[in-house]
Amino acid sequence: MARGFSVFHQRPKRWNEKFNIYIKGNIMKTEFLIGSVLIGLSAAVSFAGVAKQFTMKENPVIWADVPDVAAIRVGDTYYMSSTTMHMSPGLPIMKSKNLVNWELIGYAYDTLTDNEALRLENSRSAYGAGSWASSLCYHGGTFYVSTFSRTSGRTHIYTTKDMEKGTWKETSFSPSLHDHSLFFDNDSRVYMLYGGGNLRLVELEPDLSGIKEGGFNEVVIRNASAVAGPNIGLQAEGSQLRKINAKYYVMNITWPRGGMRTQIIHRADKITGPYEGKVVLQDQGVAQGCLIDTPEGKWYALLFQDNGSVGRSPWLVPVKWEDGWPVLGIDGKAPTTLDIEDKGQDMANIVASDEFNRQPGEPLPLAWQWNHNPDNRYWSIGKRSGYLRLTTGRVDSGVLQARNSLTQRTFGPVSSATTKIEVAHMRDGDCAGLIALQRKFGYVGVKMEGNTKSIIMVSAQSDRPEEIESVPLTQPAVYLKIDCDFRDRTDKAYFYYSLDGKTWTKIGSDLQMAYTLPHFMGYRFGLFNFATKITGGFVDFDYYRVSDEIFVDR
Repeated sequence: MARGFSVFHQRPKRWNEKFNIYIKGNIMKTEFLIGSVLIGLSAAVSFAGVAKQFTMKENPVIWADVPDVAAIRVGDTYYMSSTTMHMSPGLPIMKSKNLVNWELIGYAYDTLTDNEALRLENSRSAYGAGSWASSLCYHGGTFYVSTFSRTSGRTHIYTTKDMEKGTWKETSFSPSLHDHSLFFDNDSRVYMLYGGGNLRLVELEPDLSGIKEGGFNEVVIRNASAVAGPNIGLQAEGSQLRKINAKYYVMNITWPRGGMRTQIIHRADKITGPYEGKVVLQDQGVAQGCLIDTPEGKWYALLFQDNGSVGRSPWLVPVKWEDGWPVLGIDGKAPTTLDIEDKGQDMANIVASDEFNRQPGEPLPLAWQWNHNPDNRYWSIGKRSGYLRLTTGRVDSGVLQARNSLTQRTFGPVSSATTKIEVAHMRDGDCAGLIALQRKFGYVGVKMEGNTKSIIMVSAQSDRPEEIESVPLTQPAVYLKIDCDFRDRTDKAYFYYSLDGKTWTKIGSDLQMAYTLPHFMGYRFGLFNFATKITGGFVDFDYYRVSDEIFVDR
């Protein structure tokens, strides 16, 4: 690829639409149309004698990091919670009318707790921790979403009467109940089923303030993984409990050694057991999630798949019932094409461009999450009209320890993020820019040493950050860009800069992205600014724009 080249076409400086990602699947290359698992299958139906073209949705239903899915239906609306761990706000809630087109509607909490790990203090962090798999239910006119955290050491339950406009009330208690499922039984008793391998059922106090003294507290499924064979690596976890036609069903995952994520299920006539179990899906690693029905009586399993460096992506799998057991998939396989019309929302507002055209105090778009808890003293939107300002409030050792890094998900099959950054007020030792965030991160940004600024590309592909290339910068602003290619697990990131927003130059090396357990999260785009010598410097980001086009395809 040439080092410098013009952009394919120019966008207007200001985008005012709520969502500015442009999906143009109908003009993508023929070979990509064949290989992509997101391109819709064209179909025709007859309506009043006229052929109507529509597109069938394909898996994954969201090609981004939305793991540990839990879902419920209330009337004709589906709600889903998932995991974003150390991000703030956290515990995202989405809604859908058809199980495949999802809209982000809010978060259960602004910050999980306030401690050194979530403040990135004293070399501590909550990478790979924070809050994990959630449980979601609706009972007596109230929505409940619960999670657990080794970072806080507690089990957290959040309640609201209005999922979309209401405020959330928190109740928490210790200990932290791993991969639990909150369940209200018909006799008004409330339970949590939790654990790994041996699954324990505990009764909670009616006000959810803790485990009920003298209440039921026993292992009800011992060695739950046994139904998948004797050679198990990951013991059964990820419990999701629900009652269907007077029987209790517990969905779990396990992972046989040398195999793949496997979906298992146990059932019983009483919540306390005895339970019998079986394997219900072992295909493409699609597993962990819940059973859910439609108002029309169809059944599905909402699960997820490890999808390379983009993260863990939700899959929807059809279900039929035989002899009181759910049968997942078609001939034992999780199908790529679903029997549900794609409404064309694609990523909806799960990712979003942002021109930062807001007044001080107005909320950020829901797509944004801070990397750990923010320090609200050192960021602003509207202090300078039309800009996001990030100010350094402390000295940090590197970008992974930087407070106030603002992030969004990357997404597939390809995604791109572009920003313009103004750097006139940086101080000696400052570094600011645009990052592809994971443990093996890469970023393009501006570094100031003494009175000299440089555009740099830094790669942590070898686990130790290395400055790959440096270019002198003599003007007060620069444009930065990262492209990500997730097709066929390519998992490559490419880095660019521009001095005029028209002609782009590649910088540094390509990053071979990798999903790593220490971070336990798909790659994110992020805007950052940190100090290594003195505090008080600041940068202004003019905009953040996402696209489904990358230069390697132009």
